Amino acid sequence: MKNKFYILFLIVATIMSCDDYLDINENPNGATTPPIKGLLSNVTYNSAINVYRTGYTTNYYVQYFASPNAGSTTDIQDRISTNSIWNNIYNVSSDIYDMEKFATNSNSTEYIGVAKTLMALNMGLAVDVYGDIPYTEAFSFETIVPSYDDDELVYTNILKLLDEALAAFNQPNEGEPLTASNDFIHGGDIEAWKKTANALKARFMNHLSATSSYDTAGILNALSNSYTSNADDAALTNFQQRNPWAQVAINNAGLNLDGWLSEQVVDAMNGETFGVFDPRLPLITNPLPDGSYVGTTNGVGRIGDGTIPYEVYLSTDGYYSSPDSPLFIITYPELKFIEAEVQLRSNKPNEAYDAYLEGIEAHMKKLGVSSADMNNYITNPVVAVGAGNLTLETIFKEKYIALFLNPESWVDARRNDYNYEDFTIPENHNTALGGQLIRRLDYPDSEYERNAANVPDVDLLTKIWWDQ
Repeated sequence: MKNKFYILFLIVATIMSCDDYLDINENPNGATTPPIKGLLSNVTYNSAINVYRTGYTTNYYVQYFASPNAGSTTDIQDRISTNSIWNNIYNVSSDIYDMEKFATNSNSTEYIGVAKTLMALNMGLAVDVYGDIPYTEAFSFETIVPSYDDDELVYTNILKLLDEALAAFNQPNEGEPLTASNDFIHGGDIEAWKKTANALKARFMNHLSATSSYDTAGILNALSNSYTSNADDAALTNFQQRNPWAQVAINNAGLNLDGWLSEQVVDAMNGETFGVFDPRLPLITNPLPDGSYVGTTNGVGRIGDGTIPYEVYLSTDGYYSSPDSPLFIITYPELKFIEAEVQLRSNKPNEAYDAYLEGIEAHMKKLGVSSADMNNYITNPVVAVGAGNLTLETIFKEKYIALFLNPESWVDARRNDYNYEDFTIPENHNTALGGQLIRRLDYPDSEYERNAANVPDVDLLTKIWWDQ
């Protein structure tokens, strides 16, 4: 089956012509209308992979990862080249744009709904790390130097896309229906796509917690029409070769050192920071020979040469990093923590506390924590704080664990002003930041080279509009 999909991707890659501003060349011998099923395969697969691609960088900023090499550029928050993140988001989004165009011509409303949902996801990934981005002029092939849309305007369009997706899913499908074999996220299940559109809507609306646009009733309404269990999660489970986090772990096992865990996330789970051991830690990484769990200090690098373990890293059999592990886009536990935050901000502590506990329990069940270990953790006074003592910081702390490796955690870190217990600035930190933590990615070198007149003037401390 994997070979079948891999061949399909090769065919699609061969016949498709990119009609966005990233590639102005046309192949006169190529097909002018790629098969819509092939586009569906490509955009569902690579939209999920874009979550990984973005998270691979942002994991250092939330200190899930620490570089095993001292002074690594990403680890110490220096400016880095982000061509790969940018190009992959826009390449996939260009194909999404085409898929929607072809689907509209045939009134294939199921494809239209998926296209709008995935465009919202990818543009959300882009705006949340870059701020202002090309959107209005980015995909129509009318210019190769598109203007940048204001990030607040892009957010308005993201939410509009998700509303339009839901409307499309509820219209009769007169054209080609989704096929399970070409939909790598939900296997052609329209009801599942409806839930995911609502889940993403709740996520993006919740990003606006510090703005005048924060709509708690709207978020709760979206949540009520989204996931009800872990079974609903949007995730990629069928890979061309293996889960990309597994490749990171395999590379590390071969001494191509990567995927080392920061002391921040390890200490948050091993009892060092909060005084309670989190039973999810052994399901993410393997203990050291003495049974302990020690993370790497950001900016310092590893102890030793990596041949003898002194610090922990992604394991090849971990829940997130085994070859067949799912790659999550958005999950039920995340939505429960969104609900907990919204209810607490709405002065409903009892409802918030119920959602908070359900988020922890759902995530532990997902990872396969035993009932006894789960009960011991959830009833520990550090976790079982009671409705009257529940704080946003407590919710964010548990959400931080539940969103391990997901770039959404960097959105939360900035919304929460990095207010995590014992969260420290990396050693050898970028002096240009003046002791402050990074707030955004700089635009890719490719944009400065070909579209410099339109690139906004920003630095790594320039806040995105919701980061107030």
